[in-house]
Amino acid sequence: MKAADAERIYLDHAATTPLRLEARAAMEPFLFGTAFGNPSSLHYDGQLAKRALDSARDILAGALGCQFSEVAFTSGGTESDNAALLGVMLANRSRGDHLIVSQIEHEAVGDTARFLQTLGFSVTFLPVDPFGRVSPESVAEALTSQTVLVSIMHASNEVGTVQPLRQIAEIVHAHGAYLHTDAVQTFGQLPVTLEALGADLITVSAHKVYGPKGAGALVVRSGISFEPLLHGGGQERGRRSGTENVAAIAGFGEAVRLQLPERDTEAARLTSQRDFLLAALRDRIPTLVLNGHPAERLPNNLNVSFPGLDAESLLLSLDRAGISASSGSACASGSIEPSHVLTAMGLPEDCIHSAIRLTLGRGTTREEVVRTVEILTGIVERLSGRLGLPQGRGLPLR
Repeated sequence: MKAADAERIYLDHAATTPLRLEARAAMEPFLFGTAFGNPSSLHYDGQLAKRALDSARDILAGALGCQFSEVAFTSGGTESDNAALLGVMLANRSRGDHLIVSQIEHEAVGDTARFLQTLGFSVTFLPVDPFGRVSPESVAEALTSQTVLVSIMHASNEVGTVQPLRQIAEIVHAHGAYLHTDAVQTFGQLPVTLEALGADLITVSAHKVYGPKGAGALVVRSGISFEPLLHGGGQERGRRSGTENVAAIAGFGEAVRLQLPERDTEAARLTSQRDFLLAALRDRIPTLVLNGHPAERLPNNLNVSFPGLDAESLLLSLDRAGISASSGSACASGSIEPSHVLTAMGLPEDCIHSAIRLTLGRGTTREEVVRTVEILTGIVERLSGRLGLPQGRGLPLR
């Protein structure tokens, strides 16, 4: 029997975050109240909805360091990634037909790149080092006279490695190409602006920053030719037709407004919790292997392997004990295929098949981290039957 909901520990914030109460409250007038109008309508009811869109767009523009007009709302990260790659490549055929992405991109980028190949575009999939980093030198070597766009995620959703985007951006721009980055995992944890990253297009998503599912945004720097995915009413300045999800966008804006002042303090707290979790697990389970860069990584992400064990067995055991975790991308849950990220990093098979991802969040307490260490240690001991680790060792709560 699973642990009671009230006692559960949620360590899958990279997959989705719980909705903030304030964000839910911001959504309610557009779901249950009188502000149900279509934001494209000119009458009073429509303008109530439009003001909500404008307010959220203003918040996102301030957070992302871009112009109000450069923010286009979407249904989430997947649509934004698709729109970025297809929109830029299709609109800039006269500039070239070459796209560069990394081998560890989210499927929303990787699969879209492969789709572009079926349309006759040329795509280079860059390798990564054993830490999951793309070297700026490999980008420079891959650029050609036909390169239009380079898409490198800001940080890996699986192993948390943060990419050297500023260096990559300088190389890309010196060559006259554009840079897109999927910043879904970093937005709300690290500085994510056009200037900070050197990007021309940025993807973000609401449900990774304690907003609702069903809302995201794509920043497209002014002056970039862009072919929209969806045609119709011309909403979002012609970049994304279709009536906007006003309630979700209002919740998105409120979540971002609240999170930005907290970002740096919360990132420091999460880093401390993550480091404590790693040190405690290493102390109890010496065979543990850390995946991803040891320093250049997301504050909340811990991806570890237990060679000789099976990730599915570990996760099912954790779930029965009341801990929610994952083996990587939530979009690939249920898949029996090995992680394309860990495979691209060149990890040994026993590390690839035993990797689990523990991602912390706003509600994660030190007591929960300690309990996780105790429970996970017991599971590893039970499943391996050969670790011979010390039993009952107490862990400090500070």
